[in-house]
Amino acid sequence: MKLSGRSIIGDSRGSQTDEVFYAFNPAASEQIEPAFHAATVAEIDKVADLATLAAVEYKHKSSKQRSAFLHAIADEIESLASPIKQRVILETALPAGRIDGEFARTVNQMRLFAEVAKEGSWVQARIDHADPERQPVPKPDVRSMLRPVGPVLVFGASNFPLAISTAGGDTAAALAAGNSVIVKAHPAHPGTSELLGLAIQQAAQKCGMPPGVFSLLFGADHQLGAALVTNPAIKAVGFTGSYAGGRALMDLAAARSEPIPFFAEMGSVNPIVVLAEAANERGTAIATGLYAAVTLGVGQFCTNPGLVILEGSVEQQGDANGVESIISELVKLMKESSAEPMLTAGICSAYHQGIKRLAAISGVKMLVEPSADSTGYCVGPGLLETTAETLLAERSLMHEVFGPCTLLVRTSSHAEVLELVEALEGQLTATIHGTPNDLSENHELIDALEQKAGRIIVNSFPTGVEVCHAMIHGGPYPATSDGRSTSIGTQSIFRFARPICYQGFPKTLLPAELRDENPTGIWRLVDGEFRR
Repeated sequence: MKLSGRSIIGDSRGSQTDEVFYAFNPAASEQIEPAFHAATVAEIDKVADLATLAAVEYKHKSSKQRSAFLHAIADEIESLASPIKQRVILETALPAGRIDGEFARTVNQMRLFAEVAKEGSWVQARIDHADPERQPVPKPDVRSMLRPVGPVLVFGASNFPLAISTAGGDTAAALAAGNSVIVKAHPAHPGTSELLGLAIQQAAQKCGMPPGVFSLLFGADHQLGAALVTNPAIKAVGFTGSYAGGRALMDLAAARSEPIPFFAEMGSVNPIVVLAEAANERGTAIATGLYAAVTLGVGQFCTNPGLVILEGSVEQQGDANGVESIISELVKLMKESSAEPMLTAGICSAYHQGIKRLAAISGVKMLVEPSADSTGYCVGPGLLETTAETLLAERSLMHEVFGPCTLLVRTSSHAEVLELVEALEGQLTATIHGTPNDLSENHELIDALEQKAGRIIVNSFPTGVEVCHAMIHGGPYPATSDGRSTSIGTQSIFRFARPICYQGFPKTLLPAELRDENPTGIWRLVDGEFRR
């Protein structure tokens, strides 16, 4: 399939503007054809108008129609499997095995949301029947449910060009909830975005959806994103990216004359706590797993473990062999690693700058310095070490360095471990490695981590986020802009809906989900009791 490099505006294409940019192959730092044309102000306005019109029509589509649309998107993406995979490998230098897995995740999560839409109980329908005889005042008929918010803006992420991008989880959740969607394509993989966008456009046409139900806009600078966030047509935003970018857009969303919800996932250091007995019993195995988690995908995961707190074992166990075995094995594995390409020149540069920033702080020791490769954006892993005292004095050590590095923190007591955890900012994940005895004696630590993270893991590693009904990929600020939300898993649908109450409505005007006969067959809370 030949790429045009033009935005997708409903059922048409954008213009060939003079402002263009290119994708680059990270493995060789080479420009890739074709040129991509930045959306104009007029095109932004046109997309916003189309999305507004489409939102009104699309929200009245039945749950079965929305489900069929999402299934059709998955089918269309699968029909383009070969060109999509070829293009994404060219634009990202990610290995074929990783792309195969992410491709499967992308179509599977689209189908998962299709089933959530079809079943329909996610709308949380509630019915309180009238009681005209109640004293001292009659009780009115009151019903409520979640309804779509309107046009949703989605930002494609750099590190997941398929699963958290044009046809990723945010798009699937917003469409399942009944919203029109505008995607701002990530400039690092515009060709991949165009192919996915064409698949969605084709599915919309086959399913008879309104033209503006989906659009995709190209642009290499920050102006396009800012213009879209501040456009009055946009009613909610989904964003995955850096803290700096997320915070800037979050402030724009809040400063609008009509502030809108901005759901940003901005990364974290995802602390791992290794308790003393676990370190002594299986230090080498923990180090092996930690190495794999830190270097997976060249460390370009928002769940990459960037901070490892090692419980001091001198006082508790009489030796420090467990901690030393973890450190020595990590040093060995990282020194044996070869440089691998990062996704973009900017990410590569920020990684090296971040490592230098940490190493320059007094009390921090560089154990493994990242290697670099003159070809493309290739880097090696980095390993640093410090003490609890230094970390508490230099809070900037708790800030994320996006890439394959981690900071080991030695502690002298369990009290220090708890003090460090209580000093952490909000995180996406937090992990504990411990024996049954370790865990049974650390309820206070678990309680502290519960206040800091959206997902707590025991005796495993945070990389690898299962897309399922129970998953929470979120956490307190600054990991996300709203710690009550998740950007992965079916609960992410709730970000793009709001509760509406209908009081005293004639039955014929009620949404199907709120009618007494329950034609949709969903679970509802009726007069305080869950019924189908």
